[in-house]
Amino acid sequence: MRTVVTWKDKSDQCIYDLTFKPDGTQLIVAAGSRLLVYDASDGTLLQPLRGHKDTVYCVEYAKDGKRFASGSADKSVIIWTSKLEGILKYTHNESIQCVSYNPVTHQLASCSSSDFGLWSPEQKSVSKHKANSKITCCSWTNDGQYLALGLFNGVISIRNKNGEEKVKIERPGGVYSPVWSICWSPSSRWENFWMSRETEDAEDVIVNSYFQEIPSTLKSAEYSSQGSEAEEEEPEEEDDSPRDDNSEEHNDILAVADWGQKLSFYQLSGKQIGKDRPLNFDPCCISYFTKGEYILMGGSDKQVSLFTKDGVRLGTIGEQSSWVWTCKVKPDSNYVAIGCQDGTIVLYQLVFSTVHGLYKDRYAYRDSMTDVIVQHLITEQKVRIKCKELVKKIAIYKNRLAIQLPEKILIYELYSDDSSDMHYRVKEKMVRKFECNLLVVCADHIILCQERRLQSLTFNGVKEREWQMESLIRYIKVIGGPPRREGLLVGLKNGQILKIFVDNLFAVVLLKQATAVRCLDMSATRKKLAVVDENDTCLVYDIHSKELLFQEPNANSVAWNTQCEDMLCFSGGGYLNIKASNFPVHQQKLQGFVVGYNGSKIFCLHVFAMTAVEVPQSAPMYQYLEKKMFKEAYQIACLGVTDTDWRELAMEALEGLEFETAKKAFTRVQDLRYLELISSIEERKKRGESNSDLFLADVFAYQGKFHEAAKLYRRSGHESLALDMYTNLCMFDYAKDFLGSGDPKETKMLITKQADWARNIHEPKAAVEMYVSAGEHAKAIELSGDHGWVDMLIDIARKLDKAEREPLLMCARYFKKLDHPSYAAETYLKIGDLRSLVQLHVETHRWDEAFALGEKHPEFKDDIYVPYAQWLAENDRFEEAQKAFHKAGRQKEAVKVLEQLTHNAVVESRFNDAAYYYWMLSMQCLDIAQDPAQKDTMLNKFYHFQHLAELYHGYHAIQRYTEEPFSFHLPETLFNVSRFLLHSLTKDAPLGISKVNTLFTLAKQSKALGAYKLARHAYDKLQGLQIPARFQKPIELGSLTIRSKPFHDSEELVPLCYRCSTNNPLLNNLGNVCINCRQPFVFSASSYEVLHLVEFYLEEGITDEEAVSLIDLEAPRPKQGSKWQEISSNNSQALRLDETVDPVGDTDDPFTAKLSFEQGGSEFAPVVVNRSVLRSMSRRDVLIKRWPPPLQWQYFRSLLPDASITMCPSCFQMFHSEDYELLVLQHACCPYCRRRIEEPGP
Repeated sequence: MRTVVTWKDKSDQCIYDLTFKPDGTQLIVAAGSRLLVYDASDGTLLQPLRGHKDTVYCVEYAKDGKRFASGSADKSVIIWTSKLEGILKYTHNESIQCVSYNPVTHQLASCSSSDFGLWSPEQKSVSKHKANSKITCCSWTNDGQYLALGLFNGVISIRNKNGEEKVKIERPGGVYSPVWSICWSPSSRWENFWMSRETEDAEDVIVNSYFQEIPSTLKSAEYSSQGSEAEEEEPEEEDDSPRDDNSEEHNDILAVADWGQKLSFYQLSGKQIGKDRPLNFDPCCISYFTKGEYILMGGSDKQVSLFTKDGVRLGTIGEQSSWVWTCKVKPDSNYVAIGCQDGTIVLYQLVFSTVHGLYKDRYAYRDSMTDVIVQHLITEQKVRIKCKELVKKIAIYKNRLAIQLPEKILIYELYSDDSSDMHYRVKEKMVRKFECNLLVVCADHIILCQERRLQSLTFNGVKEREWQMESLIRYIKVIGGPPRREGLLVGLKNGQILKIFVDNLFAVVLLKQATAVRCLDMSATRKKLAVVDENDTCLVYDIHSKELLFQEPNANSVAWNTQCEDMLCFSGGGYLNIKASNFPVHQQKLQGFVVGYNGSKIFCLHVFAMTAVEVPQSAPMYQYLEKKMFKEAYQIACLGVTDTDWRELAMEALEGLEFETAKKAFTRVQDLRYLELISSIEERKKRGESNSDLFLADVFAYQGKFHEAAKLYRRSGHESLALDMYTNLCMFDYAKDFLGSGDPKETKMLITKQADWARNIHEPKAAVEMYVSAGEHAKAIELSGDHGWVDMLIDIARKLDKAEREPLLMCARYFKKLDHPSYAAETYLKIGDLRSLVQLHVETHRWDEAFALGEKHPEFKDDIYVPYAQWLAENDRFEEAQKAFHKAGRQKEAVKVLEQLTHNAVVESRFNDAAYYYWMLSMQCLDIAQDPAQKDTMLNKFYHFQHLAELYHGYHAIQRYTEEPFSFHLPETLFNVSRFLLHSLTKDAPLGISKVNTLFTLAKQSKALGAYKLARHAYDKLQGLQIPARFQKPIELGSLTIRSKPFHDSEELVPLCYRCSTNNPLLNNLGNVCINCRQPFVFSASSYEVLHLVEFYLEEGITDEEAVSLIDLEAPRPKQGSKWQEISSNNSQALRLDETVDPVGDTDDPFTAKLSFEQGGSEFAPVVVNRSVLRSMSRRDVLIKRWPPPLQWQYFRSLLPDASITMCPSCFQMFHSEDYELLVLQHACCPYCRRRIEEPGP
């Protein structure tokens, strides 16, 4: 460290205090009763400020730079603005000793001999607080929370912002050790900021980064021999990693200098840090550098001393002729201002030199003047060694590290031989003061350089050898060797270059040049020597022949590549120069000095930071490639080049047929494709192939140089390879040009490949055209079909011959898939595939065409009608499906489909549909019964299904009434339906029909219509059944309330037998027949009322046709006499009631006689009529169920002709005509068999 006077001035008054403006542009000096304002850069006096009447003792600038304050012996404090204008003045009772601005709130503390005041711009008055002793100094903490006061009685009082004392530090010296100066260390926030920046930017070498403006040299500077007088402690080693200490105690450290000639440090709590450090002078001022790494102190020793933040003295900054009363550091710089008793004002610049050492990838340098940091340049690991004394010299070699301190040299060694180990331990201590210019360490020796003399000392301090040189030693370097026999490379000022071995007293002169040596390095094989002389020229010599190989200008340092004999680099003029062999120099921008070159890493010292710069060796590699020196280029590439450079090397070597180098380079970039090519070429060479043109053609083809490859293929007689190359690359135009007018087969093959390529690049239309022209119809059809191009498909199909069956079938399949059945039919007809044509019509439901084809070719009947019937059944067209199944002879399938549909309808509670399906089933069975072999079975099924259809049709109303919230049926209808079901369910109920629902409906409707006896019976029946929870309460309530009703039924509800005129009970044990004549009742299919119909049978011998013809005769009936008489005159007509006309008695009806004749008996006696009775019947009174064979027709006679009854001609169900018409209007079909009105009956 050395100091340079920047400027100096002299006042005729004592300088008690000074302060810098926070931006560093101005220096405010307290000189006598005036304030002198200087330009800090050049010392120009800008303006004197007069405001005080007596000596100014203190001055302080606020951190925000807006104002400063001064305190004087005239007991006043003046606040000045940055424009040098006084804006406020207040007084104390005694002279002002010190002032200090709060760094956060800018509150001003002013201290006098007896009290201190606190003032801020927001306050109108100054709050003052008494002190029990004279206040000599004060300082705020970094966060502005506490104010420390130094007292003349040796006490330190720490107050809060309100002036209340929080901590009191009583020092051992008491009144004999007045506290004369105190200062808090700067905030740790700055330390953390700079420390994180060190981590990111690879550790600033000397102090902190604001010293980067200091010029540095490679030489070590002389230091004062004065070292720390603190007790000697063992140096500590620790990782140099950032620390984050959140403890407030650790952040705020108070440095205290007293006139007991001691320097002490305290925490905010009052706890002392470490021991008192003796000063041997009376301190008058103490201050920290901006970031707290150093302390300045001046006093009675007439000089300013530099200390570490731990209190270790480092050196002197400017000796003066009188006491130094004040010293301050210019903010964020290395400039120090000093004020003296005799009025001297000096601004010094501190220059910190670089103290460091380098060996291969380990770099050791001084930090904070007392620490040594060892940095591994490859792994970026760092270790810090705390020496706690001024570090003067550093040397490093292999596993050794030497550190020179003022009074000793410490020798360290690594814990292990691991190349990445960074843990050092003390091996030896040479406790002795050494004076030297340069320091070198070897395995077991210390080499001291003293001007012209070199001394070799053992680690015990014993001098073994000494070499006297002819001139000053300018450079020395250890170049390796076995332990105790290491070699040293020495450069002298007279240009002589020597090689000295530690165990040899005689120096070997390598060569001598005319200019002084600045830097030296020897190549890895010790064959070449690089020298940088004082003219900044880099000279390279052959050591054996002493021949100058080449020289380059603008060099300040040089280094050989430790991994490549022919490569070196040198720096100078802001550029890095890399030279390989005798090729021209490659330059790139780089600041600093080159100190090492290992592979692709160049170690560069810039200002105070050593960095490892990754430099691609691209330029020298390309220089070797230009000369086709592939092996040498590969060696350069191994030092470190980009992947692009590796690929270029691989390509060049491949084109040069240097396969071994190319294989290594392609392996490096992991290019398997080219590695496979090289492997195949090597295999071919092993088999005896030696055609270089063919090998090179393959290389060109892989590189994309296809035309060159084709020429080489043709030249080597392998035109087919060129053709394959073009076709594989889809360069069909080039292939055609290359082929010319060749073989048609090859042309066809070429077109096919072109079509494949067009297909792959999503040009299918062009591909189809090419396939067609090449005769690849199957591919053309497939591609057209996949894209849905029907027009192209039909063109292809029409052009194809009918003998080409497979392509035509493909066309037909695509026509079907693309929903163009007409084209598919045309194609099937072309090849005569009638079965496929039938299948096409069936699949597309073109039944008319299928039926027409079936008529011409009966062998396809089953193939047509069976799918047609299934389709009809699936579309609920069961009548047509029945006919289709009959035509196909598949009656069982029809029945099976209907049975499944019926079962599903019942399970899903669609009882109306179930009734319809059961009716359809019954009619299907009736149709099958025409077969004599199945007659009995089918007729039984017919009657069973008819019965189920009637039950489900009636239960549909019950189910809707019990399950839905609203009923659309009249109570009388529900009453009749429930009675009908109850009488019909004599055995087990069919699936889905609930007796509970039926009885519940009957009970409710009977109660509502006055049939209380029947209702009570229904409720009693319900008690014996399992009742759902939702009916439980209504049934229980109904069972109770029905007891209050009379035990009889309303006469209006009693059904009448129209044959025997007997009133039947509502609850009939015989079922739905008369209890007297056993005549079955005929019910309306809508209201389920008993219709006024009586069934009669034909006398034996009368056929159905004859009976119908007899009934249709409409035999005349005797007319009744009319009491009305018509009277006509010329101009009018009149009717007159003639009471005199005698009534004529009615002629007896033969059918009525038959009814009365057959009455009586426990067995049912049907009404049988003969021909005469048939003749007496009117056609409108007779209803005939014209069942198809093998059933007989059924005949019914209406006993109330005026009450119209309608019978459905399809299902033969009877309805009141009015009900039927209403239902037909609602449903547009028969409510039972769903026959459309426009459809004819069977």
